[in-house]
Amino acid sequence: MLPLHYIRDNKEEVIIRLAVKNFDAQSLVEKIIITDSDRRKIQTELDTLNAEANTLAKQVGDLFKSGKQSEANDLKNKSVALKETSKKLEAALASTEEELNKILVLLPNIPSKKVPKGKTPADNEVVHTDGEVPKLAADAKPHWELTTQYDIIDFELGVKLTGAGFPVYKGKGAKLQRALINFFLDNATAAGFLEIESPILVNEASGFGTGQLPDKEGQMYHVTGDNLYLIPTAEVPITNIYRDIILKAEDLPIKNCGYTPCFRREAGSYGKEVRGLNRLHQFDKVEIVQIVHPDKSYETLEEMRNYVAALLKQLELPYRILKLCGGDMSFASALTYDFETYSAAQQKWLEVSSVSNFESFQSNRSKIRFRETNGKPQLAHTLNGSALALPRIVATLLENNQTEKGIKIPKALIPYTGFDMIS
Repeated sequence: MLPLHYIRDNKEEVIIRLAVKNFDAQSLVEKIIITDSDRRKIQTELDTLNAEANTLAKQVGDLFKSGKQSEANDLKNKSVALKETSKKLEAALASTEEELNKILVLLPNIPSKKVPKGKTPADNEVVHTDGEVPKLAADAKPHWELTTQYDIIDFELGVKLTGAGFPVYKGKGAKLQRALINFFLDNATAAGFLEIESPILVNEASGFGTGQLPDKEGQMYHVTGDNLYLIPTAEVPITNIYRDIILKAEDLPIKNCGYTPCFRREAGSYGKEVRGLNRLHQFDKVEIVQIVHPDKSYETLEEMRNYVAALLKQLELPYRILKLCGGDMSFASALTYDFETYSAAQQKWLEVSSVSNFESFQSNRSKIRFRETNGKPQLAHTLNGSALALPRIVATLLENNQTEKGIKIPKALIPYTGFDMIS
């Protein structure tokens, strides 16, 4: 959520910058400013009235002590009338504040000035490419055929148990999942991230804090009986650990990582683009989250970008990094890098990670603040990234490493799998 004072003081800048996200903010910003003006007028009236009521109360007390009953009663009646007016103003203030907050949460985060203009993924800027695309035999198979051939992932069994998008991992397929999770967590802890094991169900306040609610409720699984949400990413519970907390400047940066299953409804997803592991409703992911000083957030973003790139290099996967254009960015992001690995059998790039700086957008919603020595509390900046999401990593590992004898396991993973070949 953008700070109200920032919108008020930078009206035109907010409108211009949000246009980069292809978001027409003109009417919304104007409504916010008008509603805020109404709120401040009511607040001023209420403050003036309360001050007058306090003065009258003191005068009434003094008059009663002096034995001036008649004058005291007249002022007391006036005081009662002021209290009634005060109640009406308090109700009006509460109503106006509620309306203002409902409007504020509809405004996306302002994109960084580094964000390229554009409307679709085709307009994203490729900023780095690394690794060689493997040349497979003419009869090379996509991963959904390989998983059946080696009996390591059963998509049909998942349909039987739950529905499409909920695969069942078996044998070496299950062990490969566990190996990747441990590999990613070990790398994260070695890089100074504190491992967190968090709940996979969160309340509305947590969903609101990181920007999933009210923007993405249609994409989340909702447990209606308890009004809880299955998490789309560990970003949600881990970031919310620091909700409503004032940190010390010396506590920053805070670096957390965590493995969780993730759940996304992906409503409307169908066709060959979502086949196999390309898009799932439940998948495993290791997330990295940082809470940092505002002066350090873009430096930290580049460090996180380099960290994810190093993981892909260890897995011997060709990859590229894209800087997302305004039209392809999330509601809450100020700048996002996407990582894609090349699927040689499908002959296309698959997204495997997003690393984002949210600046103070999430921290303003979550009230994540820090205090410099003897200073006022100020909003921290939050960042997160997938390091990494497993499904498309597994898809490209299987496809790119297929041989006549089986599927080779990258050297970095062998200590975790305990085998060097799926056959």
